[in-house]
Amino acid sequence: MKIAIAGAGSVGVAIAEDLQRNGHDVVVFEQEPEVAHRLNQATNLKVIAGDACELAMLRANNVEEIDVMVAATGDDEDNLVISLLAKQEFAVPRVIARVNNSKNQWLFNETWGVDVSVSTPQLLTSLVEEAFAVGSLVRLMTFDDGNANLFEVTLADSSPADGRLIEDLDLGRDTAIVAIVRNGHIVQPSADEQLNRGDEVVVLAPAHRAEAISEILIGH
Repeated sequence: MKIAIAGAGSVGVAIAEDLQRNGHDVVVFEQEPEVAHRLNQATNLKVIAGDACELAMLRANNVEEIDVMVAATGDDEDNLVISLLAKQEFAVPRVIARVNNSKNQWLFNETWGVDVSVSTPQLLTSLVEEAFAVGSLVRLMTFDDGNANLFEVTLADSSPADGRLIEDLDLGRDTAIVAIVRNGHIVQPSADEQLNRGDEVVVLAPAHRAEAISEILIGH
């Protein structure tokens, strides 16, 4: 898979190195020439000096051949511009954008060409809440312009789902339990899997289903 990453900061470089180790064809765009030169000398990455917000630079580097564009700079405005150019000008199939300021999360949607947005502040907040919240529904991540959400809940002793099979929960056709963490191990859920108190249950569902999920897994 061909992947372009805009931004050679610590986040961009870490993503690029991981993807390259996994066998992907990765190129990194960095607007600071000295940073690009240093990384080309110090790493095995292919780092191109150029501003990914400039259409001519993207065109010169055949971005239309890219499978995934990752806008990972430390500037939300730049990430939005990069996402929009990648999607509208080059029809990149998958555009992933980093959100630096959680207040800007609402902008990172399909209007700006973003398929998936990743908000580090929001993710850290969710992980803190998840670590201490038993019997509370925590939103871990959003997809598809916020229409799809990844929720997590640790079943309390009083959970109405304790001892029940997944197929008996009436979650709805648009909602699915995608993982269960039990005693430190990941359990792949099936219809006949029984939920137990203490299970960490990961649910994929539309945002409007949050209240219904809470009633099923947490209670009133």
